[in-house]
Amino acid sequence: MQTADLKYLLAYLGPLSAYVAVWYGGNWSWAAVILTFGIIPLLELIIPPRGKSPDGPLTSKRSDIRFFDFLLYLHVPMLYGLIWFFLWRLTQTEISGFEATGMILGVGIYVGASGINVGHELGHRSSWAERFLAKVLLLPALYLHFYIEHNRGHHRNVCTPQDPATARFGEGLYRFIWRSTTQSYAHAWQLERERLVRTGKAFISFSNQMIQFTVLQILYLIIVYAAFGLSGILLAISIAFIGFVLLECTNYIEHYGLVRKQLETGNYERVTMKHSWNSNHDVGRIFLYELTRHADHHYKASKKYQVLDHIEESPQLPLGYPASILVALIPPLWFSVMNDRIPVEMRPV
Repeated sequence: MQTADLKYLLAYLGPLSAYVAVWYGGNWSWAAVILTFGIIPLLELIIPPRGKSPDGPLTSKRSDIRFFDFLLYLHVPMLYGLIWFFLWRLTQTEISGFEATGMILGVGIYVGASGINVGHELGHRSSWAERFLAKVLLLPALYLHFYIEHNRGHHRNVCTPQDPATARFGEGLYRFIWRSTTQSYAHAWQLERERLVRTGKAFISFSNQMIQFTVLQILYLIIVYAAFGLSGILLAISIAFIGFVLLECTNYIEHYGLVRKQLETGNYERVTMKHSWNSNHDVGRIFLYELTRHADHHYKASKKYQVLDHIEESPQLPLGYPASILVALIPPLWFSVMNDRIPVEMRPV
């Protein structure tokens, strides 16, 4: 490990800002929102993209350094501690609507940016324990089906009409969120049905992971209800909603308008480095554990975040992820910024 690798500790500023929001309240209740969609975009406008790829000969050794793994594991107690503190604070103390809104958004951002994002990273690992932690992190977002659809669906079908999580050319963010959310959920059930047929197991059984996930999510909400009542459930659902909407906003900017060519055989060309939008802005890279080096992630999904490469020939976002999401919230502005950047061979005729 190198001293420069300590930069990933900065990613903890995300959950820390959410803790600060819940603890102090008042104007501080918006700390996580301001950090994510104010300070980070501003820093990325000031600091030019300059992150280097890991040195080739060191890649295999770097993958084995446990420091990088433990940074991810710590998000499990941090996430659940934050949610418990948040639910207690909002159900047991009096706060204003202004404070509650900031806290809900802030904790929801953490559920998405760290919970789902770190769960996504661990969900691609080979060990049972890390895959288990991935599901634990996805649970508060009530988005456990992502574990199935993303790994077995999105990575196979990305940039084709069969992928709900690929935004089409000219498709606005809000239409995409609805389509991706509903179709990804349905596709996860379909993928489980196909797996169970292959293995000779009954669809209506506890071998069905979608049934397992549904039961787990209901149990999670029952526990929340037992501890914090109906208002606790409403708050838990609210932060889950913010979390998975943030995920879908990220999905939107990662593959917008990019398509894989369909071959004469009916199959699609292999996924290449040109089928993901990259962002090499330093701050976003660190806060999202290199998710922004998305092309290399799709090229080899098992590659750990600390060894992902910046691919210069991939299409590049003009802004970092948080700023890109802000632009995408205004579809006409997004289209004006992005449509001309799509490679000519991928644009609709």
